[in-house]
Amino acid sequence: MAALFISRELLNEIISHCKEVYPNEACGILAGKGNVVQRIYKMTNIEKSGVSYMMEPGEQFTVMKEMRENRLEMTAIYHSHPGASAYPSAKDISLAFYPDSLYVIASLIDDEPAVKAFEIKDGTVREAEILII
Repeated sequence: MAALFISRELLNEIISHCKEVYPNEACGILAGKGNVVQRIYKMTNIEKSGVSYMMEPGEQFTVMKEMRENRLEMTAIYHSHPGASAYPSAKDISLAFYPDSLYVIASLIDDEPAVKAFEIKDGTVREAEILII
C-alpha cells in the first residue's frame, strides 16, 4: 500500500483551505520528494462548483514551473467533497491523469473533516495511508 507522509500543519492547511471555499470544492497540489509532502499550493477552482473542480491553468503552469525550479515533485493533488464522502467520484476517476501522484480528498460532510488518499491508475482506485510526520 502506498503512503503519503505529511505534517499535521500541512494537513491542517488543506482542511482550512477546503473550509474557506465551502460550499465549493477546493483544489490544490501537494509538492515534495517521493511521497513526503513539503509544500502545499492552494489553487483556484475555476468551476466554482460544489461537485467538481478544475485548476486555473495559469496558476497550475506557474506552480509546475516553481516546483521544477525547487526540484520538487507533485506528490499529490487534493480537492474537497463539500457534500460527499472522502472517496473518488466517477468523474474524479475519469480525470485522474497523473498515475504517479496520489489523490487526496477531504470530505466536509461531518463535523470532523475526513481526509483520505488514493492511488488511481487505469480506473482502479486503491486507498493509500496518510502518515503524520
